[in-house]
Amino acid sequence: MNSLPPFVKTATLMLIVTAGLLVAFDFRAGYTTNAYQLVESAGSDSLWRAPKLADIPKNAEGTLILYGRELVAQTAMYLGPKGSVKQNTNGMNCQNCHLEAGTKIMGNNYAAVFATYPKYRTRSGSVESVIKRISDCFERSLNGTAPDSSSREMRAMVAYMRWLGQDVPKGVTPKGTGLEKLPFLDRAADPEKGSLIYKAKCQVCHGANGEGLIMPGAAVYVYPPLWGEHSYNDGAGLYRLGSFAGYVKNNMPFGATYLAPQLTDEEAWDLAAFVNSRPHPHKDQNGDWKDVSKKPIDAPYGPYADSFSERQHKYGPFRAIVEARKADK
Repeated sequence: MNSLPPFVKTATLMLIVTAGLLVAFDFRAGYTTNAYQLVESAGSDSLWRAPKLADIPKNAEGTLILYGRELVAQTAMYLGPKGSVKQNTNGMNCQNCHLEAGTKIMGNNYAAVFATYPKYRTRSGSVESVIKRISDCFERSLNGTAPDSSSREMRAMVAYMRWLGQDVPKGVTPKGTGLEKLPFLDRAADPEKGSLIYKAKCQVCHGANGEGLIMPGAAVYVYPPLWGEHSYNDGAGLYRLGSFAGYVKNNMPFGATYLAPQLTDEEAWDLAAFVNSRPHPHKDQNGDWKDVSKKPIDAPYGPYADSFSERQHKYGPFRAIVEARKADK
């Protein structure tokens, strides 16, 4: 094994780990330093399931795919503040947002990436490639800079996402992909109520000040920061409440799944409101949403094409905004 690349050694060693250890360490909402999910995602037969790692080809392309998966799971080890390849991100891992290395049902997985890209996105007002989408994540969720489009790291992540979606027909978004859109509340989401939920269910892992948990001298967070200078910036998708509430409902706290959530819809909205009410790094978004009429109703920053306040766009209530938009059409 001494002649193998580090990420291949990691994958090989992980195959030896017992099932008990896998349950204990691999499924903490995709937040641990463990790299690989070695069992199929639980769920009904109608839900998308990731291909098996054992089916990755034993050739140069397979090596690239494995490296791509390692980069998604252990981004900070290679590209974080102490990264071995480059130091260009905030220290979070891609799988902190795309759980279980982008394979978890309703955990923001990568199932539909290659089936739906390239595609037109209203935020940029342009047709975007997979590489552009990955770059956006580096600049927003990882609050850094993206690897060069021709780098081995970018090619590896693209190869991994292509492999994950190999059985998804072009133009199809399988059930279980992305994030659930929860019904809007009849009121604004409440950060104060959310703070109580956070203290009861989230603080033990993510810290009293949302700072996450990282061992002294380590390169990778055990649990990621939810706010502060090392968290996602205010241009990230999860900074929008509608996205974050669905993410929280099906994945938090530890052990929650789409089929067995631990929070009500109301709790998910309030918890998301609390986390996103805390300080996050700022990203210049002057180039976003050139057509403000296409801006999502929960976009937390103006300008807007309507007269609703920035606070209402961030926290709700959202139904009034929806109805006003319908009336304008």
